[in-house]
Amino acid sequence: MIVGTGGHIDHGKTALLAALTGQAGDRRREERERGITIDLGYRYADLGGGEPTGFIDVPGHERFVRNMLAGASGIDLLLLVVAADDGVMPQTREHLAIAELLGIPKALVALSKIDRAVPERIEAVRAEVAALLAPGPFAGAAQFPLSSVTGAGVGALRQALAVEARHIQARSDAGHFRLAIDRAFSVSGAGVVVTGTAFAGRVAVGDELLLSPSGRQVRVRGLHAQNRAADMGRAGQRLALNLAGERLSLAQIRRGDWLLDEVLHAPSVRLDIELRLLPEERRALGHWTPLHVHLGAGEAMGRVALLEGGSLAPGGRMLAQLLLDAPLHAVHGDRLVLRDQSARRTQGGGRVLDPNPPARQRRSAMRLAQLAALAGGALEQALPLLLEQADNGLDPLALARQFNRPRPGWRLPEGACEIATRIGPRLFERHCWRRLGERLVEGLERFHREQPDELGPDRDRLRRYCLPELERAVFLALLEEALAAGRIEASGPWLHRPEHRVRLSEAEEALRARLWPLLEAGRFDPPWVRDLARALAVEEGAMRLLLRKLARLGLLQQVVRDLFYPEATLRRLAAEVLALETQQGAVRAAALRDRIQLGRKRCIQLLEHFDRIGLTRRFGNERRVRRDSALVRECARG
Repeated sequence: MIVGTGGHIDHGKTALLAALTGQAGDRRREERERGITIDLGYRYADLGGGEPTGFIDVPGHERFVRNMLAGASGIDLLLLVVAADDGVMPQTREHLAIAELLGIPKALVALSKIDRAVPERIEAVRAEVAALLAPGPFAGAAQFPLSSVTGAGVGALRQALAVEARHIQARSDAGHFRLAIDRAFSVSGAGVVVTGTAFAGRVAVGDELLLSPSGRQVRVRGLHAQNRAADMGRAGQRLALNLAGERLSLAQIRRGDWLLDEVLHAPSVRLDIELRLLPEERRALGHWTPLHVHLGAGEAMGRVALLEGGSLAPGGRMLAQLLLDAPLHAVHGDRLVLRDQSARRTQGGGRVLDPNPPARQRRSAMRLAQLAALAGGALEQALPLLLEQADNGLDPLALARQFNRPRPGWRLPEGACEIATRIGPRLFERHCWRRLGERLVEGLERFHREQPDELGPDRDRLRRYCLPELERAVFLALLEEALAAGRIEASGPWLHRPEHRVRLSEAEEALRARLWPLLEAGRFDPPWVRDLARALAVEEGAMRLLLRKLARLGLLQQVVRDLFYPEATLRRLAAEVLALETQQGAVRAAALRDRIQLGRKRCIQLLEHFDRIGLTRRFGNERRVRRDSALVRECARG
């Protein structure tokens, strides 16, 4: 169990922990001189169960709330300290609000300094504290009047803490390892050591991990769990890890960094959250308000983009996106605290829904529906609704990272399917995938009706025409499925329905019969469009349109603008290229020029065309024939 203190400055948090653990606090010289806690303090004590309990002592001064926040994340129990002589004070309320925003599950109250108050005052403060806790999740929390000076009541609190340690729900260590670093220092003879609370997973000596957001790889040389040497640590424990890495130095690590499994490394400057504004706020929170964002042990400046309105009233909740000045690591469900731009007061907090949200269309109906699904629960609860709202499917690797749920433990909802794409698998709802296939075929049929003289569009044109919202890899997977099923056919680069054919009109057939002998007579140097038009007394634009139509029919290929080669001529040229490679081991423009007696510029144009259609592959100033090319197979048959 990890216990964190909370409460106003000079209410006796440090003295109480010294009485509970027998270990002195405020070890820093400036803390001893000023008589206040400035930064986090750490102590451990066995309360009787054999397992050490970790205590995090936090500063109570309003100027050091940022340090308090670095230690508050990840604790199991809040020990709220209220001095009997002072009663509830400003940081009492702020620390309590922070604990509620962070979702700390349990709280106990220590009424300290009873040696300085009369019984009537102690009862009045007890009632004041009960009223303070009544509206929130800690209503009815047990209160323990005590004095750290005389020792009165300390034993009762220690016994209550021991009971909580035995009954507190152990955190699941499922998922990949992640630890929020709240301290880093160097130990002579050992090197760099970091400490923090493990949020998830397990870690063992010898494990390879990443520092986030830098992405630097490190290795665990040794570890302590709950202040004891160990071979393994797990979620819910305070860990000290001795790290090794190439040129690793203390200057490369700071409070707020994370130590995690490389699968989880995806720092982001945008976070979609479920935002809550504290009811004590005096005014509504406006769109694009600058804020301090505290997550884990770190913080960053940012602005809040409200997604469901222009402002959020005190006590209200709303979906929002945080745009940060520096990248942070997060997973779904992480709690964060928001403070005002001057870092003088806590305004609210939130729960992370998507740690890597899209940059655009954040207020669209589809995106808001996705966020509502993410707000509804864990992966299994959110997945069916997410699948319904995902045109491009869901990336299972991104989901595993977003929820920190390794893929083998998933239960896919009934009706879900996994589609292989060129960028990895995607999850779809089967009905949605079928509807996309129907839209693809319907879009191609509509294209045929609108462009009857064209054989069909190429892949990218068809995607832009009928399914522009699909990522290219998803569209290609959909298209390949339709091609395999025979609902779409490909003629070269052109896609069409099986029954669709481009047909020439009588006038076009007559003109083709006149121009074809000229193209064949030109052999490796056929006439240009303008020369054909002049020779046959035809308008140049009409000649160009017919040649392009013949290319779509697969009878010609356009090598450069206004220069078309018959298919048979290109096959003969391909045979020359094959023979040249056989003789010389490679194809060079100069050698092809000498072989077919054309200018060097034309030879380069032909070779670049062969590169585009997959016959050759260029390596510097020479080329190699690709043996898997369809032209190679045709030459072998011919």
